[in-house]
Amino acid sequence: MPFTVRTRFDWRLHSRNLALGSRTLVMGILNATPDSFSDGGHFVNVDAGVDRALEMLDEGADLIDLGGESTKPNAIPVSAAEEQARVLPVLRAILAARPSAILSIDTYHAETARMAVEEGAEIINDVSGLLWDEKMAENCAKLGCGAILMHTRGCPQQWLDQPALPSSEVLPLVLRELEERAQAALAAGIAREAIVLDPGFGFGKVRDENYPLLAQLDELHTLGYPLLIGVSRKGFLRRTLSEMPKQSDAFQHATSAANSAAILAGAHILRVHDIRPAREAAAIADRILDASLSAMIGAHTEKGISPHTEKAIIPHNEKDVKADAA
Repeated sequence: MPFTVRTRFDWRLHSRNLALGSRTLVMGILNATPDSFSDGGHFVNVDAGVDRALEMLDEGADLIDLGGESTKPNAIPVSAAEEQARVLPVLRAILAARPSAILSIDTYHAETARMAVEEGAEIINDVSGLLWDEKMAENCAKLGCGAILMHTRGCPQQWLDQPALPSSEVLPLVLRELEERAQAALAAGIAREAIVLDPGFGFGKVRDENYPLLAQLDELHTLGYPLLIGVSRKGFLRRTLSEMPKQSDAFQHATSAANSAAILAGAHILRVHDIRPAREAAAIADRILDASLSAMIGAHTEKGISPHTEKAIIPHNEKDVKADAA
């Protein structure tokens, strides 16, 4: 069966560019929080956080996403000052140990974003899509950093009481509101080449509402941006496995299955807790995409289209004029 052909992008970060699309990139999650849903309290100490970051990099993480505030349902908000006290020492120490590491700061606070980029972070990962701090869009534009804009429905304090979404409404809602977020970013002066979109699995999508989004993930490519997907250890996976005996705490197989589905639908980046299983899943899924692409090129060649015109088959962004089919 054919799979989604992944568009190639040149992602503009604060001090460098990062090629997206030739293979799946893996972003490691580092929560310097006492209350995150999966690993809260494990890495609040600076040394523990740095050790975990270096471990993830050694296991093959391409980026590290550092956060200082939990966004699980009913999470207690923290001040920007508290968030900065948690993440900035860890960020500095990671870059002191690995100056070439690509770090993202997971925050919706504009001041935390500014300070983190000035300390060496390359990317701002805003789970609110620039909505929860009116200064964030302007800050991202001025900083010239990479910007991950996530779709969220409501805020953590509302999620447990939100009305359910019919399955048919999930994708249209995410498409419409992600496009609005991207347009707001462009209007604020954020470069198109800096933007990556995240549909926000679990963020205001409850339980099985996440499956229609995953099943139709390829539709998000119509927006014209790279996609980051974060399904690692998410509650909707745990719920599906809840009736099975001897369910594992990390449920890595379920996460790997969802990650593989996302890659075959064209995801560019996976945001994960466990690096090696993600890299292994990506290695196989990427080979499937390569084989699917080769088959498409072969089919077009048989119809009389030269293999040198594969640009007609492979979508590229405006700056990517090379045809790099396998």
